Amino acid sequence: MSLPAWHPESLAARLPFLRRRARLTAATRAFFAARGYTEVETPYAVPTPGEEVHLRAFRTEREYPDGSRQTLWLHTSPEFAMKKLLVGGAGPIFQLARVWRNGEGSDLHAPEFTMLEWYRPGAGMDSLIEETAAYLRAVLPPVVTCRGVSTDLSHVERLTVADAFSRYAGADLLATAGDAPALAAAAGTRLRDNETWEDLFFRLLLGHVEPRIGHAHPTFLTQWPAAQAALARRDPADPRVAERFELFVCGIELANAFVELTDPMEQRTRFKEDRARRHAIGGGDWALDEDFLAALVHGMPPAAGIALGFDRLAMIAAGADRITQVLWI
Repeated sequence: MSLPAWHPESLAARLPFLRRRARLTAATRAFFAARGYTEVETPYAVPTPGEEVHLRAFRTEREYPDGSRQTLWLHTSPEFAMKKLLVGGAGPIFQLARVWRNGEGSDLHAPEFTMLEWYRPGAGMDSLIEETAAYLRAVLPPVVTCRGVSTDLSHVERLTVADAFSRYAGADLLATAGDAPALAAAAGTRLRDNETWEDLFFRLLLGHVEPRIGHAHPTFLTQWPAAQAALARRDPADPRVAERFELFVCGIELANAFVELTDPMEQRTRFKEDRARRHAIGGGDWALDEDFLAALVHGMPPAAGIALGFDRLAMIAAGADRITQVLWI
């Protein structure tokens, strides 16, 4: 039987990883302070935890002094709140936020974890990639090793999702968008019963693409199909794709980033589409975040933002094999 996390022997085994995490936290704050960012804190219990189709939120309840009650949710990301601060004129901001995602648990997942999010008004895809690469080099050694994979941070790979599918799955992703049988035929795979295009997209992504990227060097996987980027702006040069990237280091998915969608009408439409998809698979229900949409109507400046799994970064920094090794308790 394993020892509890608080047991002296258990904590002693984790202390080298945890002390590396503490140094990583200090280096992170120093990096963003030097670049003119302000550290912010936003509420954890919120009326709307997000609109992600496949994420499950923790439910809680607020009791008011008059005896009334309000259902709240532990947020899955501070994104909406931080974007409202951009509308208010906060400028470049970052946050080390605790977030919650129910039903998750593995060597790389925990139901409660830390997300590093930062947003810079005026930034685009190229500048955010450059800043993210600079952050990695500032807080990590030149070569990192985690879970048996070594990654050299001296330069990075940029790869579009379409090019990744062509290279690793043999499929023309954009030509088969929305057509599951066509994508299955192009990839040389059999379409499963009731499998949608989105289902097949993720099966191929998880099975053929992600295991092969972010090994020798960090990989920025860019230009996602528009349907897979509900909070990102469509690429003005190709509206089939959105200005989104994911970052992989040591073969681990580390971050997800957008050039932010600021059009309130399009954002409302996308929210409704995502809510319908979430409800169709039995996902949670909560009120639409009208306050966030009202902020977009008021006017959000052009910006780019990124959400980075800080516990996974701590694993990479410390050479840990499991996320529990970098959690204090």
